[in-house]
Amino acid sequence: MAYPSLLLDIQDQVATITLNRPEKRNAISAQMLVDIPALLAEVASGPARVAIITGAGSAFCAGMDLESLRALATQSPADQYQEARRMVGMFQSVYAFPKPLIAAVNGPAIAGGTGIATLADFTLAVPAAKFGYTEVKIGFLPAAVSVFLIRQVGEKRARDLLLTGRIFGTDEALSVGLVTRSVPAETLMDEAHALAASLVALSPTSLAATKRILLQWNHDDVERDLEIAVRESIAIRATPDFREGLNAFLEKRIPQWSGQ
Repeated sequence: MAYPSLLLDIQDQVATITLNRPEKRNAISAQMLVDIPALLAEVASGPARVAIITGAGSAFCAGMDLESLRALATQSPADQYQEARRMVGMFQSVYAFPKPLIAAVNGPAIAGGTGIATLADFTLAVPAAKFGYTEVKIGFLPAAVSVFLIRQVGEKRARDLLLTGRIFGTDEALSVGLVTRSVPAETLMDEAHALAASLVALSPTSLAATKRILLQWNHDDVERDLEIAVRESIAIRATPDFREGLNAFLEKRIPQWSGQ
């Protein structure tokens, strides 16, 4: 299959998936929300035993694409629901990928990009990478990512990261457990492939069973919480603060919040 927003290369039983919108800093488009789950499903059913996901150019993923953000303001309730479900489905496809998945974070990974980067089994990041759940800065809601983040770092740290919307670096991401290892930029892909090779040498049956059991422990709770996230994500789009935050972001001005 062809994936307009992604590249796929398979060598030595390792699939390398590249977010391929460098001119947009690999921002998440409507097409990418379709392509990522479809390509991961293809790799999951194919011969590759490990996957690596990275970004083309200088960024890993800059969050939601501006055109997609503009579309949010005019979507019907039915379209909003479908878009929210696609976003959740994209994150689920990364989180629940049945084979070992390595994120090689080559640059900024912001908002939804932080989600993609940190939901992999292993996250290798260059020292200059930046992360952040910035949704509150535009009156939006870090709904789906919060479901996973609180399980990854605990409630207190999740509150800090989600409520402030602040940008943080690789060192902090490493200290809270969102990044596995900080890696020099010049050796990032070499180290990602070395890790992948070490995983290829292990029993694929054992690795698949281990991932399956890890995912089963929280499966019902995660599914329930993601449904809540979808509802909350849709509800906030009907608020004046969301419309103001979105317009201010697109117009590059300071938002004037109404508190509604």
